[in-house]
Amino acid sequence: MDLLHVALPASSEERADGFYVGVLGLTKAEPKVLAAELSRALFGIDRALTVINYTGEAAHFEVFVTGALPEPPPRVDHACIAVESLGEFLRKCDEARVEVLRIPKGERLLTFIRDPDGNLFEVKEKPA
Repeated sequence: MDLLHVALPASSEERADGFYVGVLGLTKAEPKVLAAELSRALFGIDRALTVINYTGEAAHFEVFVTGALPEPPPRVDHACIAVESLGEFLRKCDEARVEVLRIPKGERLLTFIRDPDGNLFEVKEKPA
C-alpha cells in the first residue's frame, strides 16, 4: 500500500497558501471545484468546495476550502491509499464488515472506506 495524499480542511485559500506554500514550501496547483453533489455525497456538505493540491517531493496535501462553517465543521479529512488489487482489497473490507462507499464521478466511481472510528480513506488501485 502507498499513501497518495492527505486531505485537510482550510477556512480560506489565503490561509492555506500562507501555510502550505509559505511555511512548508510546497508548490500550489491551480484550484479546482468539487461539485455540490459530490461534496454532499462524500462529506455531507451541501455546496461546492474549492480544492487545492499542494505538493512537494514526498508530500501531497489536498486542501478543501470550507470557509466559515458551523461548529463542529463537517469533516473533509481523509487519507488516499493505493492498493495492488482494488477488487481483492474490497473483498477483504466486506469480510471485515468495513463500510465501503462508491460515489459516481462522471464515467468512473470514487471508492472510499470508513474505518471503525469513522475515518475516511480514499482507495485507488496502483497502475499496472
